[in-house]
Amino acid sequence: MIIENSALQQQINALFVEKLNLDVPSVETDLIETGLLDSLSLVELLAQLEVTFNVSISLDDLDLDNFRSLESVTRFVAYHNSVEAMA
Repeated sequence: MIIENSALQQQINALFVEKLNLDVPSVETDLIETGLLDSLSLVELLAQLEVTFNVSISLDDLDLDNFRSLESVTRFVAYHNSVEAMA
């Protein structure tokens, strides 16, 4: 699972760089507090996550802590991939 999460984290980091034009310094960087992720880029991130990783993001998922860092985004996507695989 750690290897899978590492690969997933690399894919998410690539999404930030290629689709959002954001270079995130580390996996723990607070994207919201630093201003890297504003309201427009958050909406774009949500759309990119849905398309790239085939996850459905509901209103209940819109807790900012799910998108605060690369690490939290990776956990969010990994969790939703496992839940949707079980459905």
